[in-house]
Amino acid sequence: MTKVALITAAGSGMGAAAARRLAADGFHVAILSSSGKGEALAKELGGIGVTGSNQSPDDLKALVDLAVQKWGRVDVLVNSAGHGPRAPILEISDDDWHRGMDTYLLNVIRPTRLVTPLMQQQGGGAIINISSAWAFEPSEMFPTSAVFRAGLAAFTKIFSDNYARDNIRINNVLPGWIDSLPAREERRASVPMQRYGTSEEVAATIAFLASEGGAYITGQNIKVDGGLTRSV
Repeated sequence: MTKVALITAAGSGMGAAAARRLAADGFHVAILSSSGKGEALAKELGGIGVTGSNQSPDDLKALVDLAVQKWGRVDVLVNSAGHGPRAPILEISDDDWHRGMDTYLLNVIRPTRLVTPLMQQQGGGAIINISSAWAFEPSEMFPTSAVFRAGLAAFTKIFSDNYARDNIRINNVLPGWIDSLPAREERRASVPMQRYGTSEEVAATIAFLASEGGAYITGQNIKVDGGLTRSV
């Protein structure tokens, strides 16, 4: 059976690594990115690329529609994200809070609305969201990310409560310091494993959650952070 994966915000970094890994695992891939790099990567991988934003319902619908037209199904949705506003907590404007919600929460909710009916019709699917290790141990370095990714954890659990019966699974992957970020010695030293993780390690976790090996995992937040955070 043809397996199809959609990956948003995947022109570079962890999203691009996930697209490469899923393609290597036999998935046809459809990639959305705002830079145009996603279209180039999709061409390299024999897939479909759309240049657009995961904050645009029209661009997301175009990605889903193209994949369904070409392959007839959607088995996996991987939601990546860009970078939201950062500032001292009380200096973040209302507009920037709204931009943070678009970047870190609605980037998941909008495409999930689109693919869920398809997954119901075909008998199941997997949704995997790239979140953050700081969703449960918030840091002042990433205020809008921490706030809205905590909300993403709640959305994920409520979604799983409603759609697990349809064999639709949803999980969050929580990366810590990953090599797609600027390398700083103090950050490396704060990690018990004493190194940055790699985008490929995050992609391997995503691939596992997309596979039959992850078929009994849903509603979870899975850390890929070298032991950095300690909450349960």
